Amino acid sequence: MNKKINEYTQEEWENICNHCGKCCLLKLQNEDTGEIYYTDVVCRYYDQEQSRCSIYEKRCEIVPECLKLTPENIDKIEWMPQSCAYRRLFEGKKDTGKTTTIKDRCISEDLVKEEELEDHIIDWEDL
Repeated sequence: MNKKINEYTQEEWENICNHCGKCCLLKLQNEDTGEIYYTDVVCRYYDQEQSRCSIYEKRCEIVPECLKLTPENIDKIEWMPQSCAYRRLFEGKKDTGKTTTIKDRCISEDLVKEEELEDHIIDWEDL
């Protein structure tokens, strides 16, 4: 049975995530073009060993700029990586279950100065 995106229960919605961690990467936006650049710098609360947020339930309270993905906003978030299970669901694509995670490929924002973020722009090949 194929469900419409707005028919998922909260638990089903949460279980869609493939824990790639790419949404937890810090991104930079060109003010002139609007283009988004990914970095290899990840939110300080991202637990690389577990491949998930260490403060998940309170993430939006503790980190106000953290974005909670919902069936109502997934179509408005253009920077979501191509491999994101939520994006693939929205676009009607089959989730292959294969995705590159950021585990062991990123650095905590605690270790990078804000003015050094541009030095950490990276081309995540399968975003």
